[in-house]
Order: sequence, then structure tokens, then C-alpha cells
Amino acid sequence: MSADVLEARDRPAGPLAVRLALVGQGLRSVLVFRADVLVGTVSTVMRVVLVMLVWNAVYGDRTSVSGVDRADAVGYAVLGALFAVVFQPWQFSSLNRRVRDGNVVFDIMRPVGLITQTVAAQLGSSLANAPKAIVGLALALLLGAVPAPSTWWQTLVFVLSAVLGLVIAIQCNLIVGLTAFWTTDVGGAYMIYSMAAAFCSGSLIPLWFMPDGLAAVLRVLPFSAQIFTPLSIWFDRTPGWNVLGELALQAGWIVALAFAAHLVWLRALRRTVINGG
Repeated sequence: MSADVLEARDRPAGPLAVRLALVGQGLRSVLVFRADVLVGTVSTVMRVVLVMLVWNAVYGDRTSVSGVDRADAVGYAVLGALFAVVFQPWQFSSLNRRVRDGNVVFDIMRPVGLITQTVAAQLGSSLANAPKAIVGLALALLLGAVPAPSTWWQTLVFVLSAVLGLVIAIQCNLIVGLTAFWTTDVGGAYMIYSMAAAFCSGSLIPLWFMPDGLAAVLRVLPFSAQIFTPLSIWFDRTPGWNVLGELALQAGWIVALAFAAHLVWLRALRRTVINGG
């Protein structure tokens, strides 16, 4: 083996390479269980079919309810279910267990910070779940359950909004996970958060069907920025410059949640006691 190869192997990896490696590790931690991946994909396909059947049954012979067309309501419900597959991967995080076992002190002392490790693992698990959602979306488009966007640029804006929504979801998951430094078990907190997020994000029920006052409040919260915002862009029949305001609101929440997570992390560090030399 040449000296150049040995030198390359011994050279420390750059920050970007380390972060990508952590994302890959989070991705492999999900894909390594092939049976779970297969069952999850089948479950996602069944969810698409069931959601489509249920919402068609809800509409019955009606073509519109509260001004929302049947096609939009069914398509929204299907996409909302697919988004939930990717956007709520907290069960794959080991932060709660590592805090409870005390192993988190080793993560704190590593060159790559605990926040970076946790976020990378979250992103990796989300990427691992993305193929399931893609298979479900392909089936939904094939069955006509989800109408295609009106224009190609609307599709690009939707993808951008979905990425921003995923960042917001990961940030919210991180903040909930950091409560483990106070409770040592985030099971109850995450259960409350997941129920609130499912309702407030419009994943279960589109904000179109909610009272105007409640919908107006939910539209400005980070939950709706996760799912409702990208889905409303997908189903906008006359997309225009208003989508820039939606993207700006999502970007604003990313900045605000990053600041909030930083503050929570600083408080968590103050509660951490490391004994030994």
C-alpha cells in the first residue's frame, strides 16, 4: 500500500464528511432491519388505500364539502399520511436511552456535538423512510388518489417547502428529546407532542375543515409549517407569489426553533454532572 493511501487513511475527516457519515449511520440503523422495511412499505401502501377508501366514503355522493372538492380532500389525506411516515421518526433516536443510562456524557465530550449527532440520526432515519413514502405516492398517483401539481415550478416549490418542513419537524423532535435531561424519559412528552403535532399540522384533518379562528392560529404555528404548508402548495389551483410568504414563514420558524433548541441545550448542559478525571 502506497504512502499516499496510508496518509489519506490517517488524515482526519472533515466536518462535512463526519456529518454525512452520521447521517449514513442513522439511515443504515433503519434499513438494516429488512423485514421491518418490507413490512413498513406494505403498511404504507395499505395506508394509502385505506385513507383513500375512508375519505371517499366520508364524501359519499357529494363532490364538495365546506368548499373543498372531493379530489383535493382525498389527495390531501393521502399525502398527509405519507408525510407522517417521513416526518415523525423519533422512535429511531437513542437520545432518551443514552441520557437515562448516563452514556450521554461521552457524547458531550466527543469532537462532534450531541446536537449534531442527534440531528444527523434523525435525518438519516427520515431518509430511510422516504422510499416507503415514494412507493405510496407512486401508487396514489397511479390510482388517481392524488392529483398532480398544476405546473413544474409548483412541484419544485413543493419539494423545497417539504424539505423546510422536514427541518422544522426534526427541530421540534430535538427540543422534545432534550427534555430527557429533566425527565430521563420522554415517552410521555413525545406522546403528547405527537398527538398535538398530528392534529395541529393538518396531518389528520386539513385546516380547511377547521373553524376560521382556530385555523388562523394553527397556520402560524410550527406544526402547520411541517405538513400543511407544503400540502397547501401542492393543492393550490392558482399558485402565485403568495407561496413566497409561506416559504418565508417556514424559514422564520427554522431560525426561531434553532435559537430555542440552543437555549434548551445550554440549560440541559447545566444540569449535567460528570464525575471522574
